[in-house]
Amino acid sequence: MENKNAKTELKKVSKREAQKIKNLFLQHYPESKTELIYRSVYELLVAVMLSAQCTDKRVNLITPALFEKYPDIKSLANANIEDVKELIKSCSFFNNKAKNLISMAKKVESEFGGEIPLNRDDLMSLDGVGQKTANVVMIETQNANFMAVDTHVFRVSHRLGLSLAKSVKDTERDLEAIFEDNLAKLHQGMVLFGRYICKAKNPECKECFLNSFCQTKKTFKAK
Repeated sequence: MENKNAKTELKKVSKREAQKIKNLFLQHYPESKTELIYRSVYELLVAVMLSAQCTDKRVNLITPALFEKYPDIKSLANANIEDVKELIKSCSFFNNKAKNLISMAKKVESEFGGEIPLNRDDLMSLDGVGQKTANVVMIETQNANFMAVDTHVFRVSHRLGLSLAKSVKDTERDLEAIFEDNLAKLHQGMVLFGRYICKAKNPECKECFLNSFCQTKKTFKAK
């Protein structure tokens, strides 16, 4: 008799299974893009910075007024921090994000001639820009062969056995190693899949094209 209280024992998928998962993602999400609304690299970077621990839907409600008042790097570099806080106050961690946004803009002005740098190392030299944020910007603007692991990608990766790692960076390394190429499309597809089908609560299992590969409905969080 099956013990329903027994813990689900996860196992890493084989390279062959990973290839099947990869092909299905590429088939279902051939041209997926971020749901953040932006018109320039500047707006994209700001939106991605705001999206940390915050939904894209909320960010898209915040940015129109922010970009109307501060339409470019120069204006943001000279912004009043209290004013920026007021404009983004419905976003999580808005105090720290306001500080980082202005600091980021100042450095872009002083060290990069007012142009957002489009390589990962330079992006990561900016305040408030970690590897995930830099990867997202590079994926979206350059179709770079990077994997960015957010809460959705982390959850999906573990439910499917693509990674058993406990940290975001180790999960990113696992995905890059097992998928190798088409990482930009795979990232975008995994985000949308995790957001709308393989949800943290009440996943849409009946609609899931990867149901046969699923190992658990448990919600995973990075440490």
